[in-house]
Amino acid sequence: MNSSFVLSEFKKWSRDPLMKFMLFYPIILAIIGRFLLPYIAKNSGFNIEQYADIIVVVLTLMTPIIFGALIGFSILDDRDDKILTSIKVTPLTIHQFLSFRLIMGLILSWVACAFVMWFSDIWSFSAGAIIAISLLASLASPMSGLLINALAKNKIEGFAIMKGTGAIIIFPIIALFFIDKKELLFSFAPGFWPAKAISSIIRGSDVLLLSYNQYYFIGLIYVLALNLIIYKIFLERAKI
Repeated sequence: MNSSFVLSEFKKWSRDPLMKFMLFYPIILAIIGRFLLPYIAKNSGFNIEQYADIIVVVLTLMTPIIFGALIGFSILDDRDDKILTSIKVTPLTIHQFLSFRLIMGLILSWVACAFVMWFSDIWSFSAGAIIAISLLASLASPMSGLLINALAKNKIEGFAIMKGTGAIIIFPIIALFFIDKKELLFSFAPGFWPAKAISSIIRGSDVLLLSYNQYYFIGLIYVLALNLIIYKIFLERAKI
């Protein structure tokens, strides 16, 4: 990949006001988990440990949605400026161009998810668990960005679709209230798998339907497959 392209992309993202604004969200989520929730619990009798998996899941799964929106609107900007069309006459392929955006968004989301899980300190996760679960959760960010672009023709439609895709977070949360086969009704949602992996650590794998490794690796294969499918749909819809 051309080094000048990579440098220009870094400059573009570092100057983007939306990027700077979005970076505050994970910090806010982490502060809520670290300070606000314990304060509420102390003054209301709310038991954080009893609902620890739900709290961690909500804080963690909100982060990829933020970066998915960032990826989505960044690509929408490129489509409006006809950049994706002009790429065809450069040495850079459209796949290289898009993959850099998607990977960059994924890495940012991964780091942000790990920070939220670690700093919020709702549960004492191992470093390995934080890194692994953050990666699985963050795979939803490129998928969300591509889905916005596969279904939206402009930013107005993009905002509407972003809200719709963001609402999917409710299904993994509902799934946490089930520990039998009924939970699989919600397994279509990408966030189901990291949510259940988190719950299996907090509640114990013997309590849930599957083990941590089963939730994690089935989810990893499933979400990677979804990313590939949506990427192909995006290319077809955008006629690239």
